[in-house]
Amino acid sequence: MTTNKQPGFAPAASPLATTIVNTPEDALIAGETSIPTQGDNMPAFHARPKDADGPLPIVIVVQEIFGVHEHIRDLCRRLALEGYLAIAPELYFRQGDPNDFTDVQTLLSALVSKVPDAQVLADLDHVANWAARNGGNAHQLMVTGFCWGGRIAWLYAAHNPQLKAAVAWYGKLTGEKTLNSPNNPIDIATNLNAPVLGLYGGQDTGIPLESVETMRQALRAANANAEIIVYPDAGHAFNADYRPSYHAESAKDGWQRMLAWFSQYGKK
Repeated sequence: MTTNKQPGFAPAASPLATTIVNTPEDALIAGETSIPTQGDNMPAFHARPKDADGPLPIVIVVQEIFGVHEHIRDLCRRLALEGYLAIAPELYFRQGDPNDFTDVQTLLSALVSKVPDAQVLADLDHVANWAARNGGNAHQLMVTGFCWGGRIAWLYAAHNPQLKAAVAWYGKLTGEKTLNSPNNPIDIATNLNAPVLGLYGGQDTGIPLESVETMRQALRAANANAEIIVYPDAGHAFNADYRPSYHAESAKDGWQRMLAWFSQYGKK
């Protein structure tokens, strides 16, 4: 059996596309670190500009289902080039390693579904505290997440009152509730502490446009400071340049919107 693997990418993400973006680290300080959280040491990747002067605005980058593999590390590098301290924590580390799985369904059922939201949100608080002690500005705290992490970004915006801005990329808004995932973003629309930008694909078969519209209505009813953009020609994971789902035009527009959102709300 042959699989299209490349070092640093989760096996379940195969086959890989030819559009992979690799951001050089020449102007950055980047690498692995360990963050104390809830009695454990959580692995994480971080990146920041080399020539930083003073505390940096913080962006926590929340992984897709595939964990902190090369794509997520590269997103951290891209954010660092924009002047941020970007940190991507390994949020499954207690339950297992996504690199042990070769297909998406087994990864979801055997690992991802076993990770409690409450554990994740508490871990993210410890990431924020670590960042504030390691060159980040605690008053300029932001979060962005992709797929699984997009949903978490919504939840974190309702969890941490210190958060200044959030950007959620194609995170589920509604769905089945479990003991590990008792709330969906639509359930916490009235509790957002920070402005949230949601970026979604009109061709996403896993996140129906009906659920996007339902979320919009809930946000309006809550008078929340939030905006949802739908890219009509994009599907799920349209920012994942290492996958066939990549939609370059939507991804580039979404990235610029994210940076503008962070500039507008996160750096105050």
